Amino acid sequence: MSEGLDDVVAARTVLSEVDGHAGRLVIRGWTLDQLVGRTRFEEIARLLFDGFFDDLPQDLTSALGAARAKVFEEVQAVDDGLLALGPVEAMRALTARLPDGDDLDTALALLAAPAVFTPAIVRLQAGEAPIAPDAALGHAADILRMLHGRPAAAGQAEALDAYLVTVCDHGLNASTFAARVVASTRAGLTSAVLAGISALKGPLHGGAPGPVIEMLDAIGRPENARPWIEADLDRGERLMGFGHRIYRVRDPRADALKGAVRRLAGQSDRLPGRLAFAEAVEAAALAILKEHRPGRPLDVNVEFFTALLLEALAFPPAAFTGVFAMGRTAGWLAHAREQLAGGRLIRPQSVYVGPTPLKAA
Repeated sequence: MSEGLDDVVAARTVLSEVDGHAGRLVIRGWTLDQLVGRTRFEEIARLLFDGFFDDLPQDLTSALGAARAKVFEEVQAVDDGLLALGPVEAMRALTARLPDGDDLDTALALLAAPAVFTPAIVRLQAGEAPIAPDAALGHAADILRMLHGRPAAAGQAEALDAYLVTVCDHGLNASTFAARVVASTRAGLTSAVLAGISALKGPLHGGAPGPVIEMLDAIGRPENARPWIEADLDRGERLMGFGHRIYRVRDPRADALKGAVRRLAGQSDRLPGRLAFAEAVEAAALAILKEHRPGRPLDVNVEFFTALLLEALAFPPAAFTGVFAMGRTAGWLAHAREQLAGGRLIRPQSVYVGPTPLKAA
């Protein structure tokens, strides 16, 4: 038995490979550094979907734009009860209203859902009217326009594209496994994506980037980094943005996003200083972790620079998990279709450790 299913192979996939010892992520034959900064989200979604939908167009831009416009109709269902929820819970509730099919139209609607619902919920919770999609725009540019109410600068759209591509798929992580389990029951793509969202929102998975901002704000200044981090570790707290279940070395997604933040910093007055501060915290944390836990490989993970990038794009921390879902839904859908194409019902065994039945007298 393997607690947490460590090292248990549960699927054969053509979608991605996570090499934790080499610090390498491969998505359908391409390494992450070959994709980030060179590929738009629509292109990576098509790459993931290739072979799983017979009617897949060569360019998803128009079809995904039309799906955003259609999905926006569900925003009218938002009421006070939904607005009392966190952004990811409200987004999940709206997504649950979508039909539960397994065709390309269903997949595109689900791909559009977090991109449309998350900005709408953020604006409504801030007392502002939601903004309808512009189907003619690229996916990342339209997300930022729906959030801010103005056209996104080219560098901002490129930064968001870099993020969405970086997080689009990552092996058999918790949310992807949840999506595949549900897909294996033939429940439908919407059910599979809802399972993925539900797993993603946990603080040990996609719910972690927001607290990185809280940590940076609590530290405040570079000279406070060492005492703050040491006190946090002494309390037995998990240091947000560091360590990963799979990677024994640095998470390659962290460097991809750090590069995106650096490119974006050239267009901002505040971001260069914020980046320098975050890099000082990163250096202090790595030094302290090496001192306190010398036998345990702990390095920066995707959460750390995710937080910095999404903060720079003016997403509120409470919405970070919803933005993660904007990218990862592409992977969930591809894995669900892959499971439908060749996988069996996922049904592992368990070891009973309860009381032994009493023997009759």
